[in-house]
Amino acid sequence: MISCSFVQYQEKTCKPMLTSQRKQTILQLLAQDGQVLAAPLAATFGVSEDTIRRDLRELAAEGLLQRVHGGALPASSAVASFSERRALESTGKRAIGIAAASMIAPGQIVIIDGGTTSAELVKHIPRSLAATVVTHSPTVAVALVDHPSIDVIMIGGRLYKHSIVNVGAAAIEAMSHIHADIYFMGVTGVHPTAGLSTGDLEEAYVKRALAARAAETVVLASMDKLNAASAYSIGDVTLAQTIVVERETDTALTDALEAAGVSVVRA
Repeated sequence: MISCSFVQYQEKTCKPMLTSQRKQTILQLLAQDGQVLAAPLAATFGVSEDTIRRDLRELAAEGLLQRVHGGALPASSAVASFSERRALESTGKRAIGIAAASMIAPGQIVIIDGGTTSAELVKHIPRSLAATVVTHSPTVAVALVDHPSIDVIMIGGRLYKHSIVNVGAAAIEAMSHIHADIYFMGVTGVHPTAGLSTGDLEEAYVKRALAARAAETVVLASMDKLNAASAYSIGDVTLAQTIVVERETDTALTDALEAAGVSVVRA
């Protein structure tokens, strides 16, 4: 088989190549364009769509992309365990946490999601703040023990260990009695067309239910989560009114979100 370069692919003069070379080119295109479609890839490589779908399946199995109907999107990198992710220092997540904490007003009822960015948010809530925090995260609840004026309401359920949050039918039933001012949502993927996503089906249900119980949903999204997707959809990006990102985030990653009507706050 004759191989070809990435430039040849772009110029549509690419000839058949080895599977490994084809996969590498697919990943290059995915990084460049933010998505790939099976039918155009098959036509350009001169192979069947079944061959391309097999390539995408194998790349997805390696965690290198997220398959969607008709093609693939960049995969979220937020797949490590909670302890591993928490051990990684991130000035970006810290800045997002500080910005989010400043959005909480005295007297509000606030829902705080689980995850490492939410943990940064809780660190920066003033000890003098008087508010009610509703959470399905044991980590968040324990972190607020020393805040004398914050009333903590803990939502129970089955513990999803990746994010250390409670999920399941019991959690969703408990949420139905809440009317919150603001919900700080953690996600593993934010994509203008694939929407908000996460890596667990039950967690996706819980996040969607929480968003329905708040007047405003604010998504906390470090750069590794932007223009990426995970297996389970929470909802369209417009499920959030605001997305908090790192200050240095490329505008190419946020323009489409703002075009959809979502407010972008740079921390």
